[in-house]
Amino acid sequence: MALINDFMSLIYPRHCEACGNTLFSHENLLCNYCRVNLPRSEFHLHPVNELRRLFDGRVPLQEASAYYLYEKSGRVQQLVHAIKYQQQQQLAEWIGSCYAEELFDSGAFTSVDVIVPIPLHKNKLKLRGYNQSLCFAKGLGTVWQKSILPEALERSRATATQTRKKKYQRWENVEGIFTLPSPSTLAHKHVLLVDDVITTGATIEAAWMALQQVEGIRLSVLSLAFAARAFA
Repeated sequence: MALINDFMSLIYPRHCEACGNTLFSHENLLCNYCRVNLPRSEFHLHPVNELRRLFDGRVPLQEASAYYLYEKSGRVQQLVHAIKYQQQQQLAEWIGSCYAEELFDSGAFTSVDVIVPIPLHKNKLKLRGYNQSLCFAKGLGTVWQKSILPEALERSRATATQTRKKKYQRWENVEGIFTLPSPSTLAHKHVLLVDDVITTGATIEAAWMALQQVEGIRLSVLSLAFAARAFA
């Protein structure tokens, strides 16, 4: 079987989704070098961190963290691109499960009751075929054995991509885009809001504008990557 796998790798070479190098037969999705060396935030080890401070005075958070640090033209950017545009749902779930194990070992986010991924608008979801934030959330939920509520938050209107927008433009782009179909579902729960990449925090703040109507809600935020420095 090993010989067959090696032969197939010659015909259909597999590549690391972060650096693009050819994977060895024992590697999957990411090469061993990238698994070890992709820039991690380690925010879960420092409760008062850069991501948490981003939301000071804007969103009252219990905890905030991100797995990777995003840099323009860096390997994490390539990773995110693969997840969002190259059908790499499995990669997002795997990263979510890896991070969930690290967070569990550190004791962070232990009081979370439910996980709510940032939703896509129905038109974008139909076009892409999947929600990358939901894929990341599934990895977290599987390890933690926590319920995922993908329909708890609804994106009521489509928006243009945030990628090339400045900070204030990002807020204008997402203001008032989220609604809550059933607020009572989240009442008196510690909700973990999950996004793929956090930059200025405008999307999370817009989600909070809808979530703050929920009685007794407590909110934490987790993302696959944090890119504030790249988009400052």
